[in-house]
Amino acid sequence: MAWKRMVLEIGMGTSIRSHNYTQAAVRALRDALWHNSLPVAGALGLDVDSMQVAVKIGVPHPELVDTAAVLAVLPHGTGTVEVVEGGLEIANDAGGATVIAHAAAVVRLDLPEGG
Repeated sequence: MAWKRMVLEIGMGTSIRSHNYTQAAVRALRDALWHNSLPVAGALGLDVDSMQVAVKIGVPHPELVDTAAVLAVLPHGTGTVEVVEGGLEIANDAGGATVIAHAAAVVRLDLPEGG
């Protein structure tokens, strides 16, 4: 058996007024996941909870993201979250900022060699 990359899902999320990095990251992952229906695990006779999902989030200040809150978004399987510098922060006239986060989720399944 070997872990094979099956799916790459991408999304974008924002925190328009509250300058909340975790909120933007969670919304980005939801955007990536909730616009898809991926019956690949079931089609291969595997339980959906057998998936491994590697999540990468890009925001201007990675240290401001609660990775546990991002990981809690995953509806199935087990996952990891890596937060890297990326995304955007756009100042507004009120002295705050809008945060834009980008998310990528790589879904892997344990398949027989040659599968």
